[in-house]
Amino acid sequence: MTDYKNLIDGEMVDNGEWLEVLNPANEQVVGRVPACGKDELDRAVAAARRAFKEWKKTSAEERQKVVQGIAAAIKDNADELYRLLTTEQGKPHAQAQQEIYGAAGLAAAQSTLTLDDVINQDDDTRLSRTRRVPVGVVGGIVPWNFPIMMAIQKIVPALVAGCTIVLKPSPFTPLTTLRIAELIKDVVPAGTVNIITGEDSLGPMITEHPDIDKITFTGSTATGKKIMEGASGDLKRITLELGGNDASIVLPDADVEKVAEQLFWSSFSNAGQVCIAAKRVYIHKDIYEDLSKAIAEYAKTVVVGDGSQQGTGVGPIQNKKQYERVLELIQDAKDNGYKFLTGGDNDPSGTGYYVPITILDNPPEDARIVAEEQFGPVMPLLKFDSVDEVIERANNSDYGLAGAVWTKDTDKGVEIAEQLETGTVWINEFMHLSPFAPFGGHKQSGFGAEYGVDGLKEFTYPQVITVKRDAAV
Repeated sequence: MTDYKNLIDGEMVDNGEWLEVLNPANEQVVGRVPACGKDELDRAVAAARRAFKEWKKTSAEERQKVVQGIAAAIKDNADELYRLLTTEQGKPHAQAQQEIYGAAGLAAAQSTLTLDDVINQDDDTRLSRTRRVPVGVVGGIVPWNFPIMMAIQKIVPALVAGCTIVLKPSPFTPLTTLRIAELIKDVVPAGTVNIITGEDSLGPMITEHPDIDKITFTGSTATGKKIMEGASGDLKRITLELGGNDASIVLPDADVEKVAEQLFWSSFSNAGQVCIAAKRVYIHKDIYEDLSKAIAEYAKTVVVGDGSQQGTGVGPIQNKKQYERVLELIQDAKDNGYKFLTGGDNDPSGTGYYVPITILDNPPEDARIVAEEQFGPVMPLLKFDSVDEVIERANNSDYGLAGAVWTKDTDKGVEIAEQLETGTVWINEFMHLSPFAPFGGHKQSGFGAEYGVDGLKEFTYPQVITVKRDAAV
């Protein structure tokens, strides 16, 4: 077991009080991190505030160079980092590699983004331009399902925009983030990036801190609402990427054999713990029987187990609380007599937070497993008759994060996509996010954007400067 330290004002520090971090595959302690409170937060925020005075004056080129250094540090140490990520998060090594290399790639790509001035007026009367100025000190709160990708998508745009940041990893998955903190300690100017760990109670302290100017949060809708309340006291800027109950719509012309495997992984990657996973799969009645059978048969070939073991396709649920929630939803389906194509036979007495791959056969629309975000390896397959009907059913949700349409007729797919009330819709693919395209939710899936120029703007204010020409002064 290793003790990991926090990054505050360019130094790796601890306070002598510790939180234990478990491996969800075997429930063994694999590391300890500092249990921080108000004192450590105040130190980190003060460091970020001091650093901001100089960092905001740096050129775009200087900021980009620092971010490229972060990308290189992650990529150069990827083998160590992905193994550590699997140990604390549970995802299989191949998926952990994707996250680590993806984070490095995201940092490198977003380092190229710029916010150019916009000329509003340029004539004999006046010159008016809009520039983007950094918002200040950012508080970033990161979830446990993709702890490195989510950390990078907060740190990088903050730095590129000229802000400084205090980042809080999830207490369930802080180890890899703190290892990265150690790797970048001498890459980033002191105080520009501060990473502190603590229980969930540290989150509200960040949200309400008077010297933090903006909050960027990824997590549940319920917590997002609390963050809005906490940030309202001094009108902090906020970006919220919240829950989703994403619908996939499979039209009758889809190739059953080709789409079955893709649909499986659209739901079961990272053991279903993905905000943009397919959580409701609507299949046209003409191919429902064939496709549901093909998905269930493919599921039998996928191994559920320890993510560090070769051949594992689906790892454990990351933490006990989420594990128990997924079991509760499965039990509710059993209690209501819904039909299972696979799974539903979990044994909670074993070691590790494992849930068998579970696929339900056409449960009713008001079933909890359909109406709620399960965030686990459970897929409800649902039968539909017409396009108008399925669009209405897909939109009948408080969430609006993402969705997908599967069809050989891409024009028809786009026509359906334009009627879905979500921030992102894919045609014949799933979970693809571009560093250059905005990502954000509709309805209770949050607001604001991440990625791309739109995401970068979230860390700035617009400032208009107008020069009156030929003025009599």
